[in-house]
Amino acid sequence: MTEELIDRLAIRDLVENWAVWRDAADWERFRTVWAPEGRMMATWFQGTGDEFIAVSKRGFENGVNILHFLGGTSIDLAGNRAIAQTKMTINQRAEVDGVLCDVVCTGRFYDFIEKRDGKWLVVLRQPIYEKDRLDPVDPAAELKLDRELLERFPVGYRHLAYLQTKLGFNVKPDMPGLVGAEVTALYQDGADWLSGKPLAR
Repeated sequence: MTEELIDRLAIRDLVENWAVWRDAADWERFRTVWAPEGRMMATWFQGTGDEFIAVSKRGFENGVNILHFLGGTSIDLAGNRAIAQTKMTINQRAEVDGVLCDVVCTGRFYDFIEKRDGKWLVVLRQPIYEKDRLDPVDPAAELKLDRELLERFPVGYRHLAYLQTKLGFNVKPDMPGLVGAEVTALYQDGADWLSGKPLAR
């Protein structure tokens, strides 16, 4: 195999390990996917990889139910740097106004990745939120959403944000979606990363 193919396989392995180890609460192995200064951006959390592990662990112990499923990956390589975009869904189950619900958000993980001492590591993970929906687990249950609260958030993740806000999370209101200024800026940051510039965000 060529070195490029080996790198591509290693990056795909990194992306898949992130999802499996995080959702399985395998915190020690999950820590190994992050660069020391690695950062996670999510609707409900923005901070370092270590901080993300700590809050995820507390959430897991308190019954927070968030799962990730992955699809195809597109990888742009430039020496020891890469941008990986991976199709994904985020699934969260929780009560909304006393009704047990599932929210499913579809999008992409947009990862800034760097090879250090022969190992690829996540420097920044920025999800792109493309569309979502919220459904009662019991299809016969009645749920009336607060339209004003729902429309406070971008269309790509407004139902996810609604559920998380109801749970008490402070949800970031300007995450990138399928189109718009936020995702355009993210793509530019990715191009700058591949060209060797410092990480802007």
